[in-house]
Amino acid sequence: MTVRYGFIGCGMMGQEHLRNLAMVQGAVTVAIFEPDAAMRAMAAQFAPDAQFAATLDALLVRSDIDAWVITSPNYCHAEQLARIAATNPRPTLLEKPACTDLAGVQVLRQLFDSTANQGIMPIWTAMEYRYMPPITKLIEAAHTQQHTGEAVMFSIREHRYPFLTKVGDWNRFSRNTGGTLVEKCCHFFDLMRHVMQCDPIRVYASGGQNHNHLNEQYGGKTPDILDNAYVVLDFPNGRRAMLDLCMFAEGSRYQEELCVVGAKGKLDCKVPGPGRFWPAELGAAPVAQLTVSQRHQTGAEGWTNSPTIQAVPMHTIEIPVDKALLSIGDHNGSTFYQHQKFFKMAKDFKLGRTNTSPEVSLQDGLKAVVIGLAAEQSAKTGVAISLVDGNYRL
Repeated sequence: MTVRYGFIGCGMMGQEHLRNLAMVQGAVTVAIFEPDAAMRAMAAQFAPDAQFAATLDALLVRSDIDAWVITSPNYCHAEQLARIAATNPRPTLLEKPACTDLAGVQVLRQLFDSTANQGIMPIWTAMEYRYMPPITKLIEAAHTQQHTGEAVMFSIREHRYPFLTKVGDWNRFSRNTGGTLVEKCCHFFDLMRHVMQCDPIRVYASGGQNHNHLNEQYGGKTPDILDNAYVVLDFPNGRRAMLDLCMFAEGSRYQEELCVVGAKGKLDCKVPGPGRFWPAELGAAPVAQLTVSQRHQTGAEGWTNSPTIQAVPMHTIEIPVDKALLSIGDHNGSTFYQHQKFFKMAKDFKLGRTNTSPEVSLQDGLKAVVIGLAAEQSAKTGVAISLVDGNYRL
């Protein structure tokens, strides 16, 4: 069965989606709305049979669309999703973040109640990090609790390159992105909720703009986006997660390092950044890996001698990603694997199976946005923000 896609926005991330979708059997991009001429020309290379609509209205009235993909700038997402729901509701893959402010959160929560929650229009928030093969393995191991027991601590370190240049430089200002802790880090707050399998109750953040974009000017204004931060989330029952973000550390061997720790042991996952940024003079790019290490019995003071904890040797496995997938995206193959799953959902919906639901719901996406907005507020004020009451209630 063929599923026909309509795309809204085809900049850098939209083109990654087009390249990966082209590898999903049965998926066909038939129409695109992209206002920038240069981006249209590039997108046409990856979807040669797609027709380009002159306006969003012209795209939305088409009757041959089975599924939508929204990959426009962040500040467009909420309005465009609402317009799809009002005029041509179909399964929709919505790039993160779902919106950029609390007003948008309220609008989309109402939209979820009236459409997605009623089975009228399933909305899948594009959280690519869940689908990176090494992180998928980490999530599976954390959920089984075989090696760790219940996750008590979860840390994510992302040391990477600065934000790339986008059309019109829209990603240089928090008013357009929601701020770095929304634009970039909603992925990580989603992972924290997913691994811990519950919602956090409090967030504290310390962050700043110490290095990036300080010498840039756009319309007489200097960019205001954070380039480094620590963010701590408190979860129920004394559990916690932490993000360590630095966006002027592009020399790092691994871009993301994730660690889950429980009473039985821990999981360490290391993920390299995009291969196109790896210096050729350093040889082959590193391969993602997952290390499992458990606590073991010992007579040393301070170490456990509990008979319930068995000695298991530390072991590390490499988790290579298909080279073809690495060549068509910057997210370790995750965009392809996500599209495979979204395609199945869209196909089921087309066949009338309206009880189908996304793995990452709009509600998941909105909670990640609220956590990011609360973290931005905490970084500005130096005050911990409640996530169970007040403006940032999840």
